[in-house]
Amino acid sequence: MARRREKIPHRKKARQLLTGTFRVVRSGQASVETPEGVFRVGRGGSNEAMHGDTVEVSISNFRGELLAYVQHVSVRATATFLGRYELANPLGVVVPLDGRLNHDFFVLPEDPAPARLGVHEGDIVSARIVEYPTRKSAAVATIERRVGAGDQLDLPIEALIASYGLPTEFMPATLAAADALSLDVEGTLAAEPDRADLRGLLAITVDPADARDFDDAVGAARTADGFELWVHIADVSSYVHWGDAIDNEAKQRTCSVYLVDRVLPMLPERLCNELCSLKPHEDRLAMSVRMRLDARGRIVSAEANPSAIRSSARLSYDEVDAMLAGDAPAPTPEIGELIAVLDEIRALRDALRRERGAIEFETVEARVILAEDGTPTGVSVRSKTRATSLIEEAMLAANESVAAMLADADAESAYRVHEFPSPDDLKTTILPLKELGLIEGDEAAALIAGDPFATTAVLERAKGVSGGELASALLLRAQKRAIYLPRNEGHYALAAPAYCHFTSPIRRYPDLIVHRTLKALLAGRLSSREQAEIRAQLPQICRSCSDQEREADAASRDSHDIKMAELYAGRIGECFPGVVGGVVEYGLFVVLDDTHAEGLLPVRALGDEWFSYDEQRLTLTSESTGAVWRPGKRVAVRIASVDIPRGRIDFTLAGCSKSAHN
Repeated sequence: MARRREKIPHRKKARQLLTGTFRVVRSGQASVETPEGVFRVGRGGSNEAMHGDTVEVSISNFRGELLAYVQHVSVRATATFLGRYELANPLGVVVPLDGRLNHDFFVLPEDPAPARLGVHEGDIVSARIVEYPTRKSAAVATIERRVGAGDQLDLPIEALIASYGLPTEFMPATLAAADALSLDVEGTLAAEPDRADLRGLLAITVDPADARDFDDAVGAARTADGFELWVHIADVSSYVHWGDAIDNEAKQRTCSVYLVDRVLPMLPERLCNELCSLKPHEDRLAMSVRMRLDARGRIVSAEANPSAIRSSARLSYDEVDAMLAGDAPAPTPEIGELIAVLDEIRALRDALRRERGAIEFETVEARVILAEDGTPTGVSVRSKTRATSLIEEAMLAANESVAAMLADADAESAYRVHEFPSPDDLKTTILPLKELGLIEGDEAAALIAGDPFATTAVLERAKGVSGGELASALLLRAQKRAIYLPRNEGHYALAAPAYCHFTSPIRRYPDLIVHRTLKALLAGRLSSREQAEIRAQLPQICRSCSDQEREADAASRDSHDIKMAELYAGRIGECFPGVVGGVVEYGLFVVLDDTHAEGLLPVRALGDEWFSYDEQRLTLTSESTGAVWRPGKRVAVRIASVDIPRGRIDFTLAGCSKSAHN
């Protein structure tokens, strides 16, 4: 039976219009975000609106759902975009790489730009919109720049960058301001009497082997009654001032974006890789936190100061792990002792956090390895090590200490807040966890109540067992996402009364806000005009940083999915063992053992029979045989197909030589 076309209901009375932001997700579904709520856009209701536009909409009830229909576009969000140039003689056509821009743009025959720029069919170009689409006229654009030949660019990644609206170039004013900056540590020390000269203090940086910028350094020593722990963070705020060109663009970007093949930084390279990079044996400005710990690792006192430091060594995580395992010598005896002290502090701080109810989610990072031309060659699977943990514990201690300083002074800043999870969200984990055999006794009630010790007990039980990673994923999804807020409300997962991000001002704008607030607190300038301006904008800054952090994380995941799909495009037909990581009505999500690549095993591939889906237990059950598919079940699959632009891998069942067991 033909489906009845959805119509915009006709009313004689003028309807009240709502103002909101028109959003299109990558799948093409549109919605409008208004102060009154988020409404899905009805069929034919987009009119000439494009992603990001500010629009006025009417709301109509269609079969019990309130739908939005665009009546007017108030403010256009897009002025330029990347697209593929095509010919439709006598016109040129620019097809946006951003799939959310649901219009093609004509280039008029009289426009000299294509010939002047040497643009050919199939080239990727940067286009500027001349005329926006309306009900009566088509969209028109002109070409501003030829990016390159389509067959010479990584189009799936370029399309992803465009679809997320990620900036790839800095504004000229920003670059000019960065280039005008200079490193003058001696001059700064002379001009700022309160800045501590810590260049004689032993400090090292420990980062991934492929890191290009080093924004944190650490130092530690044993004392008569415990330990002294130093964390030094690049003093970005000495170079990037509130309201200047660099700051304004950083405020818009909010964070660096780490894609599979590149980094889209928050700050220009002059700052990231030069002035604010704590390179070994070079003087740098820093913000330093000195913490005194007792013999159990508890922070007894903490103080912060602007400083000047000189890192003594740049070490990788692999190198530190080898030193801790006794497989490699330290560069010097002093550095060896420093690493040993940091490792001792790590163990003590980890135990303390667990005692107070912090929740530790085990995560595994699968990173696609790329050749120089961007071709995927393999996958590196990383998990937490002693080296990564000793740095993480030092950073957590510094973040907590700075947050406590600000909270004790009732200072508004960009706090990192993690709210208590919803009992309803936690309840959804109970049946799947019971199916996995990971809940004992009356733990279910405690888990639903948000008892962190019950959550930790399940996570500990899940380690090393089939379905263990799924248990961690289920409980992690049930948590609320940490956000930035202008006020301190604590951090549930860390069991921290106050928490902030202080340790990465190179790549996170909230950290830069925290540095400015801390400096104002230390100097007695919390009531300054600059701080008043920052406080006025803090709610919007925190919202923007929280939202764009989610977008950056999603873009990073999607870029890895694209390269993972590209890796398996050459392995269609091959068999691999894996485990069911998720169950949905239309199939199973299977995670492969070796690479942690995830793909879909559609329900149609499970056999010629009907399957019933249990949303509570997350199971698919055959109605004819009673066979049950659930998370944690071992399975052997064959690569059936890949969709590289969408980063998708599809499986079929396989009887492989590497057979999987149930």
